[in-house]
Amino acid sequence: MIQQIDDATGRLLATVGRLTDEEVRGPSLLPGWTRGHVLAHVARGGDALRNLLVWARTGVETQAYTSREARDEAIEAGSGRPAAEHVKDIAGSAEAFGSEVAAMPDGSWGFQLSVPGIPTFPADGVLTRRLVELELHHTDLDAGYHPSDWPSSFTELDLPEPMRSQRDERLAW
Repeated sequence: MIQQIDDATGRLLATVGRLTDEEVRGPSLLPGWTRGHVLAHVARGGDALRNLLVWARTGVETQAYTSREARDEAIEAGSGRPAAEHVKDIAGSAEAFGSEVAAMPDGSWGFQLSVPGIPTFPADGVLTRRLVELELHHTDLDAGYHPSDWPSSFTELDLPEPMRSQRDERLAW
C-alpha cells in the first residue's frame, strides 16, 4: 500500500503543479471550501496521520490533532497560499509521513489507535486512511481528476466505513 500512497501523492502533486494561484483560490467540490482549503487539509491530514504512527511506534500518546479548533485553524491559515507553496507543503508532509512509515517496527503495525469519533483501529489502518484521503480529496479539487482516474487497486479496495461510503459518494458524482 505504501507504493499506492506514493503514486497517489505523485498524481496529486502533478495536478496541483498545473494549477494557477487563481485556480487554487477557486471553489472545490466540497461546500464552502476552495481548492486551497482541500490542499491545506491534505497536507495537515498527512501530518495528523504521521502523529498517529509516532504514537504507535513509541507508545507515547500523540493525537492526530491537538484539537478540532487547531485543525480548522491550520486549514484556514494554509488555504490562501499560492499553488507552489501548496506543492511544497504537500510534498514535505508526504516525505515526513513516508519517513515515519519507514521507521515503524513490524510489531507496531498492530498497535491500537484511538481517534475521537472513530472506532479504535490498528496502526496499519493509517495507511488505508492516507490513501483514501489522497484519492478522494484529489477528486474533490475539481481540477480534472475524477473517480474514473482512480486505479483499480483503489476502487476494489475493501474499505471500512465511513471511508467506503465516502468513496461511493464520489463515484456517484
